[in-house]
Amino acid sequence: RQGLTENARRRLREFDVGDKFSRLPLPRAAVLLPLLVRGGRLHLLLTVRSMQLRRSPGEVCFPGGKSEATDKDDIDTALREAKEEVGLQPEKVEVICRLMPGIDKMNNLVTPVVGFIEDTFQATPNPDEVSEVFVVPLEYFVKPLNYKTFSYKTSSGYLTRVHCFIYDDQEHKRSFKIWGLTAHFAVFLALVIFGERPTFEVDYDLDNLLSSSENYFINLYTSVYERKKSNL
Repeated sequence: RQGLTENARRRLREFDVGDKFSRLPLPRAAVLLPLLVRGGRLHLLLTVRSMQLRRSPGEVCFPGGKSEATDKDDIDTALREAKEEVGLQPEKVEVICRLMPGIDKMNNLVTPVVGFIEDTFQATPNPDEVSEVFVVPLEYFVKPLNYKTFSYKTSSGYLTRVHCFIYDDQEHKRSFKIWGLTAHFAVFLALVIFGERPTFEVDYDLDNLLSSSENYFINLYTSVYERKKSNL
């Protein structure tokens, strides 16, 4: 277990972007990617959005949301939201790094914050925001049993690849669909930690994952920013 987490920490720190992108002129949001070790394997904790929510009800996502004026940084935002949504106390998270951000369909700049939590953590979902909490072995995001992909044109006209995973959860006796930005972050996290080729195509040069992921993000951001400028 120690070797597993130590190796993951080391790999993740090499990909830590810190606050490199925090000055970009987009509204900010952050999500927590909670890692835990179960049965000698790394797992990722995910949530299902409440059906009462206006935006994306019933969809799988990570704990997280928009930044508030009182948040010091993205890490603060992710930890505050995780506490509000699933009862995860900030001091129970060993924050490792911030990975390359993404841009959601509302054009928020979303920063993924990666942290380790105890495998004994018992989620207490806030029913207004979260209907279910479940875990997926991290390697599922490089070697899935049920996967498809489709091309998607962002509102700014940028063509990108969307990953879609169907995960059969034995514990809940049901299937979860994980796709969009959530799947994008999960895939990137798995690529960073395992350093191996997935069984499907990705938008990165896997021999130069750090630089190619940055190029991917900058192209995406440029397309959004150019469109914003042209709408002014």
